[in-house]
Amino acid sequence: MKVRRLIDSLNYAFEGIIYALKTQRNMKIHFIVAILVLVASLFFDLTRIEILILFLTISMVIVAEMINTSIESTIDLITDKYHIFAKIAKNVAAGAVLIAAINSIIVAYLLFFHRINPYTIQVLHHVRQSPLHITFIALIVVIFTVIAIKAYFGRGTPLQGGMPSGHAAVAFSLATAITFISENMFIATLSALMALLVSQSRVETKIHNFFEVLVGGILGILITIIFFQIFS
Repeated sequence: MKVRRLIDSLNYAFEGIIYALKTQRNMKIHFIVAILVLVASLFFDLTRIEILILFLTISMVIVAEMINTSIESTIDLITDKYHIFAKIAKNVAAGAVLIAAINSIIVAYLLFFHRINPYTIQVLHHVRQSPLHITFIALIVVIFTVIAIKAYFGRGTPLQGGMPSGHAAVAFSLATAITFISENMFIATLSALMALLVSQSRVETKIHNFFEVLVGGILGILITIIFFQIFS
């Protein structure tokens, strides 16, 4: 009987994880990033302490997101009307997730940056190109490509909505160009963060969904890299 209760408890726990993964956009992002980081960690000589810190950090982000989901669901169950305390509860829970996410970025930086930096500099030297006007040509090509794809899918306008996100494409194109030109990982990281913020704002304001932003970002990066490789 006790074994049965234990199995039921595990089932309920997994159902909770699956529910959060199915219904929460941020949880999907957390899982994808966690998988990528864990796979990437296999290529680096992390110590046991570093692996432990990595697991604790990933767990903390996922747990915070699940608690946030639980609080939101509970409040939505109690009331569907605006209430200042309901707003405070949701904001505080979301703030906890944000702190956990920021902490994960800092941990990732401390664990991986000094290991990635030498290889990245070598790659950047290899594909670096000199004439800066290539950046603007690549940017124009990105914009034209985005407009052409939007026209093909027939949704949104050239500047708003539809597949793919033009803002994400341009933002990641510029971030990629800045990375190649500066050959500085710190500047590259800052430019990537700016591109991510631009992309996040497009999803947050519901102008684009996550997939449209993802496609836009990949498009901007790929076109810019191709230009830098061809003209390097």
